[in-house]
Amino acid sequence: MTTNRLEAFSDGVIAIIVTIMVLELHSPARADWPSLLKVAPALVSYGLSFLIVAIMWVDHLHLIHVAHKVTAALLWSNLNLLFWMSLVPFVTDFVGKNYREPMAVALYGLDLFFCSCAFYLLRKELMRQAGTDSNLVDYHASVQRKNAMSAALYFSAPPPYVTVYASFFIFALIPAMYFLPEKKLASPQDH
Repeated sequence: MTTNRLEAFSDGVIAIIVTIMVLELHSPARADWPSLLKVAPALVSYGLSFLIVAIMWVDHLHLIHVAHKVTAALLWSNLNLLFWMSLVPFVTDFVGKNYREPMAVALYGLDLFFCSCAFYLLRKELMRQAGTDSNLVDYHASVQRKNAMSAALYFSAPPPYVTVYASFFIFALIPAMYFLPEKKLASPQDH
């Protein structure tokens, strides 16, 4: 199997994830502000989840392009990531309909925590493949710290039973982290 096939399969799964999320959105029955406000939580949860999935897709694209070869470990770690990502439409819909309920907010954060862990494991396999290429190892290590920080923040977000809004703040903060400038390392595409 080539990395192109792995990338195509993963892109297809991610496209289906986004499609399912948008199909869960329903327009209000009436064209007035109160009706629109009733669906606002679903729109906000969709927007946040779309941004998170978009960041995951971009990161995944960069990851697969630096794979030296498709191994069983790479395939299984990729499938692990896709599994947790495939639950994003469910938790997005659940939290959009129950945004004040601690269980819904906790489940949303837990799925994103497992997505972050899955990215960590996928990158770990690619770090193993990089071997002694110090630029590639440094690049992966830099991004790996961000993956670990994301996982820790998702896991340690204030318990939603204390305040769901603090959890939502953490959930929105994490994607913002990915837009901050990083220390410039040699890009894997430079190799």
